[in-house]
Amino acid sequence: MSIEANRLTAAQYEHNFSDIHPPFDKKEAALVEANRCLFCYDAPCTKSCPTSINVPKFIKQISTENNKGAAHTIFSANIFGGGCSRVCPVEKLCEGACVYNLMHEAPIPIARLQRYATEKAIEQKWNLFERKPATGKKVAVIGAGPAGLSCAHVLSRAGVDITVYEKENAGGGLMTYGIAAYKVTPQFCKDEVDFITSVGGINIRYNHELGKDIQLKELQQQYDAVFIGIGVGLANTLNIPGEELEGVEDAISFIYNLRTKGYPHIAVGSKVAVIGMGMTAIDAATQAKRLGAEEVTLVYRRTEAEKNCTDTELDIAKLDGCRTLWLAAPKNIIGKNGKVTALECDVMQLGSPDHSGKPAPVATGKTITLEVDMVIKATGQKPYQALIQQNDIANNKGKITLQTNHTTNIAGVFAGGDCVNGGKEVVDAVQAGKDAAAAMLQYLGLYH
Repeated sequence: MSIEANRLTAAQYEHNFSDIHPPFDKKEAALVEANRCLFCYDAPCTKSCPTSINVPKFIKQISTENNKGAAHTIFSANIFGGGCSRVCPVEKLCEGACVYNLMHEAPIPIARLQRYATEKAIEQKWNLFERKPATGKKVAVIGAGPAGLSCAHVLSRAGVDITVYEKENAGGGLMTYGIAAYKVTPQFCKDEVDFITSVGGINIRYNHELGKDIQLKELQQQYDAVFIGIGVGLANTLNIPGEELEGVEDAISFIYNLRTKGYPHIAVGSKVAVIGMGMTAIDAATQAKRLGAEEVTLVYRRTEAEKNCTDTELDIAKLDGCRTLWLAAPKNIIGKNGKVTALECDVMQLGSPDHSGKPAPVATGKTITLEVDMVIKATGQKPYQALIQQNDIANNKGKITLQTNHTTNIAGVFAGGDCVNGGKEVVDAVQAGKDAAAAMLQYLGLYH
């Protein structure tokens, strides 16, 4: 066994990482699905969307071939509507709430219709929004992810001049750097950021990191208000022996490198264990398999009933040939000559619910050992606690604590997204950015 790169051909990489949710290939197919919609009153699909997209309205607009109107309806509620149509777990949101499920029929393919309505708008930068005249107000946004750019877009439309500070060399945040490449391509992420900023009044300064290149106190002096949308990014550790061995990597770094360096340059083991059962774990496991790993095993300390990923995501991993090992908790990473050779796990059983509300996994005293040459840790992320505390921002173990008006304990400093909630879906971050922007407009005296 060995960790290798360049094990597949260019054609194989292209095939393995092609769009997993292809768009409608014909207008007629989209119209057929749009005309299935019952246009429900008080539609459950809209109520289940964190950004409250008026789903029946945009589907009706598609059915009458008013694509520009459909795109405007979507983007008015969710400026990341194009990206969310590709990455949202719609099976537990809008499509999961579709009344057709109650009839035991296939739900309306809302995500594909949303993609159909937004794709051309993003590609051609349709001018769907008119920016109000400049108000003379200036706002700094820290982080060019979904929360930051959503906030920036709302403020810019109101005539506020926005400067976004982003530590990476491209915008999009989690969309660009933290999601499986077969869901969204780097080119799409760039196009989406360009579309969002095309409204005008938004200037992004890349390679500017809070605490290094920029300081919060300086921004407070230069701008009328500040929004913090830095997300989370520090991977949790397993705190077990052998974690320092070559071949042990956290899922965030693994996916980040895959998105930034290109498939042939990413080393992957022949036999890979992925620790965790959330969306990031699935993304890491499926991409390891698509990079050429012979065996990939998802290891989870509880049962399938307690998993954090959706059934749809787990099915993707299973169809890719990934295996699952339930009721197993990593105990020891075994190595030879500084490299991973095996993963020893405690065999678990479920006990009484713990603080998470899920049954607590309890060791049985038995162990199981997997022969592996790579271990990917996908056990969640933690906030930038030290950075938050250095800036005297009220927090709960690193998660920023907000007042009722979406401000922090520091006047004029607002926050939203994963740095507040600890990590949710892209669509939740978008809504957090919108909510903060509304509060900021009121703070700036521009809200009517």
